[in-house]
Amino acid sequence: MLVKEYGILSESTDAIMRDKIMRRNVVELSQRCTTLRRIGGSMAFDFKKEYKEFYMPKNKPEIVNVPAANYIAVRGKGNPNEEGGAYQQAISVLYAIAYTLKMSYKTDYKIEGFFEYVVPPLEGFWWQDNVEGADYTDKSSFNWISVIRLPDFISEEDFHWAVETATKKKKIDCSSAEFLTIDEGLCVQIMHLGSYNDELATVALMDNYVAENGYANDLSDTRLHHEIYLSDPRKSPPEKWKTVIRHPIKKRSI
Repeated sequence: MLVKEYGILSESTDAIMRDKIMRRNVVELSQRCTTLRRIGGSMAFDFKKEYKEFYMPKNKPEIVNVPAANYIAVRGKGNPNEEGGAYQQAISVLYAIAYTLKMSYKTDYKIEGFFEYVVPPLEGFWWQDNVEGADYTDKSSFNWISVIRLPDFISEEDFHWAVETATKKKKIDCSSAEFLTIDEGLCVQIMHLGSYNDELATVALMDNYVAENGYANDLSDTRLHHEIYLSDPRKSPPEKWKTVIRHPIKKRSI
């Protein structure tokens, strides 16, 4: 049975469908990795550099068709700025698993098709119940699904190994993490520069672009506001933060 939650194929997704999704991109990814080795020797595969169309958009809106990919994910609700809160705990879980997988080649556990890679940036899907747009004055009402992308060669079995291993070695409970396949499809995206609190002005640019080009926003309970974080808030001032903002869209009915 194929189960969809928030536009995302959940853990119970049919195994055959998972295999098809993984095979769809693995050939291209392997070819890019081979090219990297030829050019840069042992250079690690970097999703941001190899898939610039998804991670490095311009500071003006553009239409993209985002293919399915697998992610480590943790769901939750609450103010992301709360010290030691649910969101910050979720981030710790995501990175614990992500780096356990990244460094697996130095352990006895072997992942088929593994090659060295840079852990992709943190991403998040956000929404507030009964709120159109976003209300930044009430951050405690935010629902979120925080994710980090996985290379296609990492299977669900590998993921579960990493959850168990990270829990034991890093002394952190990683049981809240899920293996999710996200298929965003047709979207509009833009690079937002500045504080997260200033995103509404950037979203307005996206909305205008969508309307002017024959599309309509398709935000719903199953297709969500998406952010990709390219800056570390601990190391740079808010005015320099880079965030990819992505919204699902559809062709406007005539």
